[in-house]
Amino acid sequence: MADRPPIGVAIGSIGATPQWWLESARRLEAAGYRAAWCWDHFVGGGDKTVPVVEQWTILAAAAGATTTLRFGTFITNVMNRHPAVLARMGSTLQLASRGRFTLGIGIGGNPREHGAYGIDFPEVPERADRLEEAIAVIRALWSGGPVWRESRFYPLTEAHAFPVPDPRPRIFVGAASARGLRIAARLGDGWAAEIDDFERLLPLYDEALAAEGRSRADAWIALGFGSGKSGQDALTGSPWIEAPGETWARYAQLGANEVVVPARTTHDVDALVGAAERW
Repeated sequence: MADRPPIGVAIGSIGATPQWWLESARRLEAAGYRAAWCWDHFVGGGDKTVPVVEQWTILAAAAGATTTLRFGTFITNVMNRHPAVLARMGSTLQLASRGRFTLGIGIGGNPREHGAYGIDFPEVPERADRLEEAIAVIRALWSGGPVWRESRFYPLTEAHAFPVPDPRPRIFVGAASARGLRIAARLGDGWAAEIDDFERLLPLYDEALAAEGRSRADAWIALGFGSGKSGQDALTGSPWIEAPGETWARYAQLGANEVVVPARTTHDVDALVGAAERW
């Protein structure tokens, strides 16, 4: 499988059940896909009564249900969980999966969901500040500690966090703005990008990396291809189904290190499994 393109799949969590999500992950693993990713939502965007799979819980289940498939958060919302708790969750997942976990993290973007759940959702500048501090907290705790850290949002006092994850999970920063790209370049191991803005923002990411004394060779770009709509096929007519190898080669040439395509339905998963035979 070493020569297979690094294609991962964001398995839909809205309108999904845990059983379907895990079965889809197992099928994609058997077909040779690189990774399964999960979004971070609590309720549906339209119909609020549809089932929604919680991100971190299903990834923990995936760690036990698979053996080679990588998995991660694409993207976890910094406002939804305290970063010290995220650090402990991430280290446990990394150890339980024998090193297959990646943390993608960003500032979030669903104020109605936050309002419904009573979770704070400040304006973008504060959420970006929190993201910077959260990454610092997570990295500090992955050292094991003890950690003392003064912080506007997340102070730590003699904080220990054992066992230490080995290797430490990579951190991808979801970013679609100049400041977000600077955070990704300074604090992240890579950038979780989306196709709609990728080519426009890539030069800004390169500039941000250079300002930190880094280059593209020091970073990793995971390029997402949207999410589709709940209950509808996301991959009908997609080049990831019709010509996956050639499509991967095109985006690798543009600078992606791996891609994340959506799967919202069983038909999507069927199509991806079939496409893997044409790599």
